[in-house]
Amino acid sequence: MRLLVLGPLILVNLVGCAATVAPRISRDDATREVFTTERAFAKTMADRDFAAFQSFLADETVFFGGKEALRGKAAVAAKWKRFYDTPAAPFAWEPVQVEVLDSGTLALSTGPVRNAEGKTIATFNSIWRRDASGQWRIVFDKGSEVCNGK
Repeated sequence: MRLLVLGPLILVNLVGCAATVAPRISRDDATREVFTTERAFAKTMADRDFAAFQSFLADETVFFGGKEALRGKAAVAAKWKRFYDTPAAPFAWEPVQVEVLDSGTLALSTGPVRNAEGKTIATFNSIWRRDASGQWRIVFDKGSEVCNGK
């Protein structure tokens, strides 16, 4: 009797879990997706669209910068809001390289960060995770200043 009651519940849970996994895609397709996603993420700065910026952040995202890492979507959004408050974007970035795990679940994007005048001031490195819906969300981000060799 107990198995008759629990059996269907277990089956429903297993089917529900299977439905939350995004279909597997090729590494080449995933690479194209991450390039497209990173460009769209960068476009939020150019468009001054803070709400769109937040939509790319994973709930547990970690951004490095300053003395302490920013942990969580709310902390990152609070700190980055100032970059969206001015009429002109203070900086821009673009991906030049993307590498994706063969599983298609994690990716690294990297490229230059340029100031408003177009001068390269840093390099960004971002880790993206493909979520259950198939969307790429940023989980780690770290910028490094450009070395001028001085």
